[in-house]
Amino acid sequence: MNDTPLPVTIRDVGLRDGLQILARTVPTAHKIEWLRAAHAAGLRELELGSFVPARLLPQLADTAALVEAARALPGLVASVLVPNLKGAQAAIEAGADAMLLPLSASRAHSLANLRKTPDEVVGEIARIRALRDAAGSRCLIEVGISTAFGCTLQGRVDEDEVLRLVQAVLDAGAERVGLADTVGYADPLQVARLFTRAFAVAGPRLGCGHFHDTRGLGLANVFAAWQAGVRRFDACVGGIGGCPHAPGASGNVATEDLAYLFASMGVPTGLDLHALLALRERLAQRWLPGEALHGSVWRAGLPKTMTEAMAKETA
Repeated sequence: MNDTPLPVTIRDVGLRDGLQILARTVPTAHKIEWLRAAHAAGLRELELGSFVPARLLPQLADTAALVEAARALPGLVASVLVPNLKGAQAAIEAGADAMLLPLSASRAHSLANLRKTPDEVVGEIARIRALRDAAGSRCLIEVGISTAFGCTLQGRVDEDEVLRLVQAVLDAGAERVGLADTVGYADPLQVARLFTRAFAVAGPRLGCGHFHDTRGLGLANVFAAWQAGVRRFDACVGGIGGCPHAPGASGNVATEDLAYLFASMGVPTGLDLHALLALRERLAQRWLPGEALHGSVWRAGLPKTMTEAMAKETA
């Protein structure tokens, strides 16, 4: 009998979610070094940017160039954020492997972020699916339901509304859907309850948990989602990132902390912790000097028990 837990996939979203909230623009050459180092550390899913007008997010204006660079890396799934039909067309033309379509469960956040109501966004998702199919593209369509656990603009978000939108986006043609704690309001019991209910609606098409560590509960919420059956999570090296239209929402869970959490429990992720910590150091010293980075493992280091176990595995 094999008692090894099912592997977990971690998608690093630093090159999109991590950079969109910063005032600085990282040169394309540095971003390509970043994605290559992330791939070398074992990451096989990366969110590389977003196809939005450069005047709105100049930090992400080189997304097509990053997708092209990513296609040279074996086994790498390159995803991009797509807010509308025009962005979807650009993602298809660039050859992205997956497009992430944002849909807010909060009406107030949806209007601030996309200038559309949630149901108007669902209609756009259906048009994007039709466009993708007509183009003969294999680009996977994933919907991330943001503010699923609460909203700084609206406050409480009804769980039944979240579940209604999960069903609506699947009916509109989404192939995968995830739930996001965009503003760091969630608690572990809420996470376990909502993901359990969402699995009853979406089954295996419920494919991702996205958590922020804004109030220190990021890893606890990841663990609760994992216990509920989630096996794929978003994270950012250095714990950077956030939504410009969600005040106080900065701070994704750190990729290296997430990798450590699962490694400590014997859950395979395919990630090299030492390489992740080296990547974080390059962010701090070379690509994002002066920016506030977060997380815990980089400060405390790996415990002796874990380094000894790693040594035995490689002996």
